[in-house]
Amino acid sequence: MRILLSRLNRRPLRELRLDEKGALGIAGLGATVAVLLTVAVASAFPEGSPLQPGRAEESDTWSALFLAALGGAFLLYVVALLVMRSSLPRLRLVVALAVAIQLIPLAGPLLLSRDVYSYWDYGRIAAVHDANPYAAAPDRFPHDPAYRAIAPGWRTTRSAYGPAFTIASEQVGGVAGRSSELSGALFRLAGALGMVALVLLAACYARRRAFAAAFVGWNPLLAIHFAGGGHNDVWMMALVLAALVLEQRGRNVLAGVAWALAAAVKWVALGFLPIRLLAGRERNRGLWLGFLGCAALLAAAASFEFGTAWAGALGPFAHRHSAFSLASRLSGLGKAGRTAAAIVPFATGAAFVWLLWEAWRGRPRLGLAGALLLLGTPWLLPWYAAWAVPLAAIEEDTSARWLALALSAYLLPARVPI
Repeated sequence: MRILLSRLNRRPLRELRLDEKGALGIAGLGATVAVLLTVAVASAFPEGSPLQPGRAEESDTWSALFLAALGGAFLLYVVALLVMRSSLPRLRLVVALAVAIQLIPLAGPLLLSRDVYSYWDYGRIAAVHDANPYAAAPDRFPHDPAYRAIAPGWRTTRSAYGPAFTIASEQVGGVAGRSSELSGALFRLAGALGMVALVLLAACYARRRAFAAAFVGWNPLLAIHFAGGGHNDVWMMALVLAALVLEQRGRNVLAGVAWALAAAVKWVALGFLPIRLLAGRERNRGLWLGFLGCAALLAAAASFEFGTAWAGALGPFAHRHSAFSLASRLSGLGKAGRTAAAIVPFATGAAFVWLLWEAWRGRPRLGLAGALLLLGTPWLLPWYAAWAVPLAAIEEDTSARWLALALSAYLLPARVPI
């Protein structure tokens, strides 16, 4: 009996040592992700590198190095997640590495996209020119420094963003003045801080907090496009996760406010709300109150600032298709592919109805909803991976997690000039 008790008492110690070794290995993987991400960012600096948007492409060498380093970082990120299924390091260590990974691109130049200059231009249209960015395109003010900075394809496009984000861009436009460097830095800093907020919110909500923090924060694709590119999708998703955390803690009115603010950054957030409402329909009075009250205030403020034109902000994207979207890929496969591409909207709609049914049965599969939005949209960009990754991280839904990872891997080379 004493021998048996002695063995039972020693067993947790051996398991603890194994867990510590595993945790150290995971930390090593996270650190290597950070190193490879640094290499990817550094490949944008040399003369002739096309990774800084607007530069002439003189060689494929730097793009190839960027993709190799980013691909290696992503592979190690997936390996770390697989190891974490059986051994988890301390939450503080995971969060510290996540913060480091998400801040690394701030040390480099603007990467792969000039969207931050569009944000800057829309802000300056309102702040400097006292005009309406939902009614006046950037080409109405061709002598503005922001007009020269934005991508030519967007110079005739009115704002397609929510009024809360446009009002925030107006403040950046005022602070940055005529400096494209400062405006880009401010939006990139906001993107990096948004990713840190997503990491912390995912850790607050999820049952396996360290795993969720790593799933979001160790993803190098998100680091490249938010701290590196300054895109606004991160704040939409931070507000969505904030709504879920508030609801989890019984703050339903504040959760409704967060949902309204998320939609006022980007309309995509409304694609998740019906699923959430159906799943919690017995306790939704406070959420409805917060959402409708905040939405009414936001609509009144937006109408006072921009008239009614803000309500049609999605119009500029209605006819656009990107090369990486599922519909575009299928259309490139010939007649049969074009037929399949035409079916995509109907298949997406049917899948969404199924997700609503799942929510009615008490299982709100928001991670799958995010992935479905990515598969169904004709305008798919790499930073849109943020629609699915954080939600897949916080749910115990293996299929959603694998689909979010697969879509992230698929989007790694998107927008890379090679």
